[in-house]
Amino acid sequence: MSTLTEVASGYRTRGTLPPRVELVRQLGRRRTLVMGGLLAVLPFVLVIAFAVGHPSGRDGQVTLMDTATASGANFAAVNLFVSAGFLLVVPVALFCGDTVAAEADWSSLRYLLAAPVPRARLLWSKLVVALGMSLAAMVLLPAVALAVGTAAYGWGPLRIPTGGELDPGTAVQRLVVAVAYIFVSQLVTAGLAFWLSTKTDAPLGAVGGAVGLTIVGNVLDAVTALGHWRDFLPAHWQFAWADALQPHAEWSGMIQGAALSVTCALVLFALAFRGFARKDIVS
Repeated sequence: MSTLTEVASGYRTRGTLPPRVELVRQLGRRRTLVMGGLLAVLPFVLVIAFAVGHPSGRDGQVTLMDTATASGANFAAVNLFVSAGFLLVVPVALFCGDTVAAEADWSSLRYLLAAPVPRARLLWSKLVVALGMSLAAMVLLPAVALAVGTAAYGWGPLRIPTGGELDPGTAVQRLVVAVAYIFVSQLVTAGLAFWLSTKTDAPLGAVGGAVGLTIVGNVLDAVTALGHWRDFLPAHWQFAWADALQPHAEWSGMIQGAALSVTCALVLFALAFRGFARKDIVS
């Protein structure tokens, strides 16, 4: 016996909660403005720190930090180096982990679904916006750092600590590659935060859980006794982007890291969609 589902005239699934509407909603939130402000302020803080201090290599070795004041490109690379391990994890976990759980916490999730917005459509719009805002956060930091560094230290080649340099045009291209890789490498955190966001009504639990497990991954990667098992940890490849800032870029590490990150992220995103489709929404 077939069943018929009545649909209101003019109703279109694709017309419900379009990403642009979700984007406007998320951009207006205080946590978005605060996070954007923190990322934009960091380069100014580092300029002051380098003006007050005097970096010097250890045991005669020159590190990336020692070349921070060589040019705007070097300063942007240093900003990525000091923030990629943790600071850039926070906006990804925040934007992806807060998005669904916050609606449940505000008791507005069930009203969105009653609009009616299909569950898959709701998740898709929120995921696209969350990833877009995460990417914007990662672009904002080096973009501001490049501008601030150029104003403070001049426009010039990127000096490589191990020797040699990249001309300004090539340096900017390599920095773009580095930012793109950092974004891809953080898809694991995004997937974990998004999945947790569909499992809990507490935004802090989803965000904190994603950040906490990311930290655990970093700790495990530091355990050298694990040997080659560390190759299966996304954290093991988080700084592979530094291979792009060499006279002859090495891509093998970034390829392995990106493949592992994308694979884990797809599994987590699939779990989020599958679990949310069957979840009993009471908030």
